[in-house]
Amino acid sequence: IERLLPNLNSGFVTFIPYNHTDLQRKGTFPRDLERTIRDADVILIDEAHHFRNPGVAGEGEGEESRYRKLQQYLHQEGGREKQMFFLTATPINNGVHDFRHILELTTNGDDAYFVKGTRNLGIHNLRAHFVQLDQSLSRTPTEAAETEAGELFRFEDALQQDTIFDELVVQRSRVYVKKSESAIAGGSVVFPTREAPRVAPYKLKTTYGRLLESVEQAFSREKPLFALSIYYPLAYWKGPADAPELESFNAGRQAQVVSLIRTQFLKRFESSAHAFEQSCWRLLKKLLAWAEVHSTSDHDLRRLERWKLKNNKHIGYAAAHQQELWPTATDDDDEDQDFLTQADLDAIEKLSPDLYKLDEILDDTFDDLNQIVTFIELGAKVDPAKDDKLKALVKMLKSDKDLKERKVIIFTEFADTAWYLDQHLKEAGIQWVVRIDGSCSQKQRSGVIQRFSPFYNNCSSAEIAAKGQSEIKVLISTDVLAEGLNLQDADRLINYDLHWNPVRLMQRIGRVDRRVNVETEKALLAAHPHLAATRGKIVFWNFLPPDELDDLLRLYNRVNRKTLVISRTFGIEGRKLLTPDDNFDPVKELNEQYEGAESESEALRLEYEELVRLHPDLAAGLPSLPLKMFSGKKAGTPGTRAVFFCFRIPHPDPDLVEAADGAARWSESAGETVWLCTDPEGKTTADSPRAIADLIRCLPETPIHHSLDRAGLAKLREKIEKQLINSHLKSLQAPLGVSPVLKCWMEIS
Repeated sequence: IERLLPNLNSGFVTFIPYNHTDLQRKGTFPRDLERTIRDADVILIDEAHHFRNPGVAGEGEGEESRYRKLQQYLHQEGGREKQMFFLTATPINNGVHDFRHILELTTNGDDAYFVKGTRNLGIHNLRAHFVQLDQSLSRTPTEAAETEAGELFRFEDALQQDTIFDELVVQRSRVYVKKSESAIAGGSVVFPTREAPRVAPYKLKTTYGRLLESVEQAFSREKPLFALSIYYPLAYWKGPADAPELESFNAGRQAQVVSLIRTQFLKRFESSAHAFEQSCWRLLKKLLAWAEVHSTSDHDLRRLERWKLKNNKHIGYAAAHQQELWPTATDDDDEDQDFLTQADLDAIEKLSPDLYKLDEILDDTFDDLNQIVTFIELGAKVDPAKDDKLKALVKMLKSDKDLKERKVIIFTEFADTAWYLDQHLKEAGIQWVVRIDGSCSQKQRSGVIQRFSPFYNNCSSAEIAAKGQSEIKVLISTDVLAEGLNLQDADRLINYDLHWNPVRLMQRIGRVDRRVNVETEKALLAAHPHLAATRGKIVFWNFLPPDELDDLLRLYNRVNRKTLVISRTFGIEGRKLLTPDDNFDPVKELNEQYEGAESESEALRLEYEELVRLHPDLAAGLPSLPLKMFSGKKAGTPGTRAVFFCFRIPHPDPDLVEAADGAARWSESAGETVWLCTDPEGKTTADSPRAIADLIRCLPETPIHHSLDRAGLAKLREKIEKQLINSHLKSLQAPLGVSPVLKCWMEIS
């Protein structure tokens, strides 16, 4: 802000930036933040998708979420009414309710918000509206829905007509931005080109050997992988049948936790042997602590002691490596400390034997402990020198012509895998490797980012060298660097594992596939002229789960399905995300693709802008044209008989508020435009803006043509106006006298 807008804080306009994390600061800071937000006229929230989940709200359930704190600040008593802007490239991560939650920062949970006053959109219940929308987007596709072009699915265009999205969302594709700026301003916007993703092949069998077989066998059991009974104690309930603990929400939440832990184990298994091993140690510690707390009878105590004696070498090894396994341990910790500390035991909530079948939970817990020990023993035999996935990465970095001597960022979901790669890439002779994960401070991250991408972070190679530092060539990172950062000094990226959410994959790729600055590019190429031939071309690789694990992990399919859900709403940022064969088909074309055809609205907007440029005299005369102008043209297809209508639907106008009662008057300027195209009987003949535009498009020399009965046309117009009153103004609860305004109409015959 200081560099680009030095005069912003002028005394007349005050701009105060905060970080999302400031919402959870202590001391006097919350009071200052509360006052700032209370007195603000405009709130602009960047990366707004972080507020897609309301989180904890009630007292006694832990610290309130950032979402809840922000919502309270925004709607505190005595605060000014605010104009709010939410900026995000990914408003939907898991489903359309993500977007609803963002809106509720404005509505403060008032489901009737969008039928009140000047914000009346005719949505009487916001939650119910999104439930219905979610259902329409989640319909199971059928074979009958396939198109002639062989596309997999064809979905009902639910969002194209949705009022909330149409009124509140502004999105522009790269294609539109480039064409629009070029046509209007004569300038150019530079975006890199992005190749289709490359798949990096590897084999798990080569790496894991018998460990893979052991995991497969664990999944053949009734309770696959682990029973995890300590996380689902309600499955072992023996207390009263009407106890509040048995509410479906509580049981469902515990079952979900078990499912998530299993999935996480498998994802870490695919990520790296080291990540899987660390998960095994952590779960071993948690299970053993639970067994220690709940072993009270002589039988249970003897069983626990026998298990500890039998497996002493394992827990002794873990205790000796506390600092590596659990970074929370300090340098002052006793190297000979017990595997389980008093803090570990105190963290276990002791269950009542009167309410739970503790003997069965203990049986399952010891089964899990034995399974983990088997995994650990087999995992100890995994040799990094035989890690086929690691070897594939090293080979790529050393010999691939598109990676040699290039800056590359390697993303992994797990800090353990990042550590593993950092160690072994350096051992393999890969130079200038640096690792970033969630344990790094903001200052450390900033320094690494500048050394990796100096030119796009207000620095240069010469300045880095002047500090006695070296530029980073290979940056290994967890998803802490996956959003909001300019890393486009690099144009190569590797997804070493797949995040479950495709939005995260899009964000990762967006670190290097970003709008570039012409002057910055000149400076970069002057310092690194060897990049001139390939600069501006983005290349990225995905390590997809191999066939050996696919039946167990299903990670590819899980990500693939979620990608389709997101593409049905806002669209994904490129047709190709996982493999070169991807061809996702967004229904809502608000932000269709990085490259390719514009959305319908963008194509028509560009066409209109071009007409205005070519015919400025006609454009200047548009406001003075009379209402209800009627024209006609000859149809391009024999037998076509259609009538086009352009109506304006008035809405409450916040700029026209009555002084007496504070109510807003209704006006055209605050309203919406509706296009319709019907046959002479009123049946719709074209239902999309593009199809209607194709019917009514004319050249200056196109002759006027009329053949339809004038009396019939008048009756049709009255019929359409009544339909619009029922479909639009009734839901808005428009007062008497407010009616659709016919701007112009045309027959095509």
